[in-house]
Amino acid sequence: MSKKIKRNLKYVGFGVLIFALVMGFTFANYKPAKAADPLTGFHYALDVQGVVKGYFTEAYNIGSEHEVIERRVVTKQGKETVMKLPGRLKISDIILKRGITNNMDLWKWRQEVVDGKVDSVRRDGSLIMFDKSLKEVARWNFLRAWPSKIICNPVDASGMNPSGGMAIESVTISVELIQRVK
Repeated sequence: MSKKIKRNLKYVGFGVLIFALVMGFTFANYKPAKAADPLTGFHYALDVQGVVKGYFTEAYNIGSEHEVIERRVVTKQGKETVMKLPGRLKISDIILKRGITNNMDLWKWRQEVVDGKVDSVRRDGSLIMFDKSLKEVARWNFLRAWPSKIICNPVDASGMNPSGGMAIESVTISVELIQRVK
């Protein structure tokens, strides 16, 4: 390394030290945030009012979001800027997938919605994620859920199903509120 580069690095290091001292920052008190290992989901259980309605290998859209409202404002200095505010809260529909089973609970629940009994079929429940050792690693509780869609993609006779020959059942659960509790 050249003498000029070494001198510049020395000044950069000195500058960082001065910045830390000015900001009142001491490295002795510095504690980095604890890193969390990502959870690995092996399968998911859908528990609707204490009765497990099914086990699934895939779960999507678990959460919520706000629409973003942009408002133009003028600062005290007379500068125009854009302030972003939370708008309407939107709760995502939960999408679950699994291989088709002989359990008809979800189909019966969906049929009640088709028959027009939406208010009477709304249920509270949980979506539970398990790891490979079947230990619960995450849980989301939801309110006033109902199955808004259920679709089966059976294996075709040619065997050209992209899922490798397994018929897949997909159910969409519409919820009014969802919260991660574990």
